[in-house]
Formats: sequence, C-alpha cells, structure tokens
Amino acid sequence: MYIGIDAGTSGLKAILVDENQNILADQTVPLTVQSPQTGWSEQDPEQWWAALLEALDGLQAASPEAMADVKAIGLSGQQHGAVLLGAADEVLRPCILWNDVRSDEECKEFEELFPQSRAVCGNIAMPGFTAPKVLWVRKHEPDIFKKIHSVLLPKAWLRLKLCGEKIEDMSDASGTLWLDVGQREWSDEALKATGLTRDAMPRLCEGTDIAGQLLPALAKRWGIKHQPIIAGSAGDNAASAIGLGAVHTGNAFLSLGTSGVLWCTTDCFRPNTDSAIHAMCHALPQSWHQMGVTLSAASSLSWWAEINHCDVSTLLDELPEQVVRPSRALFLPYLNGERTPYNDGRVRGAFFGLDRSLSRQELTQAVLEGVAHSFRDALDGLKEAGSVIRSADVIGGGSRSRLWVSILASVLNLPLHRLAHGEQGGAFGAARLARLALSSEDVENVCTPPERSETISPIPELVEAYTHAQERYRFAYPLLAKITTAGHGVPHHAGPHGHHYGYDH
Repeated sequence: MYIGIDAGTSGLKAILVDENQNILADQTVPLTVQSPQTGWSEQDPEQWWAALLEALDGLQAASPEAMADVKAIGLSGQQHGAVLLGAADEVLRPCILWNDVRSDEECKEFEELFPQSRAVCGNIAMPGFTAPKVLWVRKHEPDIFKKIHSVLLPKAWLRLKLCGEKIEDMSDASGTLWLDVGQREWSDEALKATGLTRDAMPRLCEGTDIAGQLLPALAKRWGIKHQPIIAGSAGDNAASAIGLGAVHTGNAFLSLGTSGVLWCTTDCFRPNTDSAIHAMCHALPQSWHQMGVTLSAASSLSWWAEINHCDVSTLLDELPEQVVRPSRALFLPYLNGERTPYNDGRVRGAFFGLDRSLSRQELTQAVLEGVAHSFRDALDGLKEAGSVIRSADVIGGGSRSRLWVSILASVLNLPLHRLAHGEQGGAFGAARLARLALSSEDVENVCTPPERSETISPIPELVEAYTHAQERYRFAYPLLAKITTAGHGVPHHAGPHGHHYGYDH
C-alpha cells in the first residue's frame, strides 16, 4: 500500500493506493489563503500540517487494514513558496505563496546580481519564484531575514514534519531560481545573489529516491505496522506528469484549468526564456521538462459566464457540436496578464472586431478560441526550444467540453486525447513515486498512461482558418500592451520569435 499526498493552495488531498494502483480511499481538507495587502498571498504552514494530520486520520478511519500495510509515502505540493525557518526550525513568518506578486522589483535586482540566471536556472525571474521572495524579505523585513537558518518549499516543510529531515527533490527545487537545472545541484552564485549559502538549503535528491522515513510516533498514530519510507517525490506539475505517464521525451499534456499549462517531457535541459518557457527538472533522474503557461484559461470562460449572469454550462450548451469557422470576434485572454510568450503582468484582455450582428454564442466561441491561441503561443515556444510534440492528453475542468478540445486540436494542429475517468492529479503521481522509491520496478511498468476515452484530431479546414486567426491574435498583443501602459513609460519590450514591440510612452 502507498500514500500519495498533494498539498495544494486551496486544499490538501491524500489518497491510499494498492498494488494494482487502485485508489482505496481519499481525503481532501480545504485550506485558506490570507492576503494582508493587495497582491500578497500567504499561508500559515501549520495549517498544512493540521490538514495533513486530518487527511491521514481520515484514511486510517476509512481503511484501517489497508493503512496498516502502507510501505511508502509520496509528496506533491504547490511550488515556489518560501517557508523561512529559524535555528530551531521555527517558522519565522507566514509562507509567501507562488501567486504572490509583491517581489516584482526584486526580480530585476536578482537578474542584475546574477546575470547568468536565465541560462543556469532555466527561467525568467518572476515574482512567483522563491528567490525574489527572499530578496523582498531581506529588504523589507531585515530582522526576519537575519534569523533565517534554512528555506524550504511547502512540500519539503511537510517532509520535515513527517520524518525530521530537510530534503528536496529536483523538480520542486527547479522552481526556486537557486538550482543549476542542467547540473541538478544548487547554484552558489544564485544563492549569493539573495544573501544565502548552501547551508540554508535542504539536501537534494531525485523524485524516485528514498528521502526519509516516517517518524515512529506518526506510524503508530495511523496504525501502520512498519515505518514507511518517504520518496523524494515532486512538485505539483511534475507529480501530475508522473500520474499521466508523461515520462518519455515528447510525452505531453495540456492542463485546461483555471490557468493553463502545456507540458513536454525532455531528455536534456533546453531553456527558452526568450518566449517565457519554463525549463525544469522532471521528478525522474536525468529527465527534464518544459512548460508554457497561460494565466487565464478556464477562468476566462468563468469570467464570461459571470458577465452574462449564467453558468458555464449554459454558455457551452448554446454552441454547436462542432464549429465550422472561427468566430468573427477575437478574444485576448489576458485577464491577469500573460506568461508565455510575453511575461507581461500588466497587459489586459480584450475583445476585437465587435459589431451589432455578433451573438453571445459567437463571443463565447471567441473566448474558447482565444485561450486556444494562447496555448498555440506556448506550443510554438516549446518547439523553438527543441521539443517535438505529436499529441497530448488534455486534463483540467475545461477538458469536459468536447467542443473546446476540438477547437484546441485544430488551433494547435495536434491530436488531443480526452481521458476516460479524468486525471488523478498530483496525489496519484506522488503515490507512484513512493512505489518507485521502494521498489526496483521499471518506470514504464508503474507510470502507465491513463485510459483514453477519445482522440480528437484536427480538422484540416479549420487548421488553415485558425492559422490566419493566429496571425490576427499575435498582431493584437503589441497594441494591447501599448494601450495598457500608455503614459507609464514602460521600457521597450522584446517579444518572441525575434519581434520587438516598442511602447515607450
């Protein structure tokens, strides 16, 4: 038996998995986020620990016999958060989360202090990453910074509570901006730029390594016969990839959730920061991945539903089973800025081409297509970085719409696979990593892909039409950026594909 734990932002999930990879029991405990100021996002780590105890207590109550035979535990969790600990491992302040944007200025400072950061760390310095958060604390909370003895990510802090050791896997460490992603080791230069040394970092391991053993008191609490090992595990995206069987070069998935992710597994470190592609370690040894991100995916459709005072299903039910041409309207889904390929947090979304003859249905179609065009930007960025994607699984709430997946298939010109039972998420991938850490099984035998209910292929006529629509979509970005920043004196911005968009005033 294996336990998989996924500590997300809005909830912590724990599952109990048997040798046949059947989920015997699951527990989810909600979490809350605090926002002391606009743009701030924090959580008390003790809330995670209370949620983990409640979730595993629930598993034990639901399946006591299976729980007694647990051999290994895997962890997944929200990335990038900064848990700052003092000399006695006390938490010095609430954890600054991945979606906290206070450290924008510190991102610039970090790259000035460490000019090679993009080449070494594989990513543009963004407020979501850990290093700029610590720079912010150094500048604005110097008394706390002086007390920092170690810095852990959320998952690593939970591991510390479970086994008493500070250990982090490569995939989660990649999201700190302190890891030399190609060499899979801490970068002294990156740490120096934030006033830290390796002494403040946890020991690194691979996701399939044994990285600790459950404390005897906790094993007794949950009625586990022997002390289970704890796997190195993975950050949330890498754990989801393990759960989906995305373990070989070229394996890809598209997550159509609140935000959107296009993932591709790679066999080497290939950064493409010019198009705001993330390049990070996978949870498997000598394996990496690339990701393109759109900040408003399914949330664009939910926003449009709110505007229309209805629910998403009502909007989708108004549409045909299959579109025959692109919408006459064009939607830019930059409701919260855009990540790939522009890394522009200031730009905002828009409808173009409106006239009185347009119906609500055509505007809804435009919203679906706008999100698909954003994913196309991500796909092209991955291709520029050397990835070859021939098909992808589609996960997330938006994947329930067959029409949306069909639009995506034609915009991306890729076959897309819908899953029969939906994805299991990071907890299932964490359980698989727990099994791999304990056994000598081949990755291919454990990390099998999920059952697919349907493969949706591109429609040739629509592929051509959407190619022209994509040109309109890309032409619109510099106009929007200029409108958004008019009068603010924003520096000249370099976009992807060698284009430069000047909007100085």
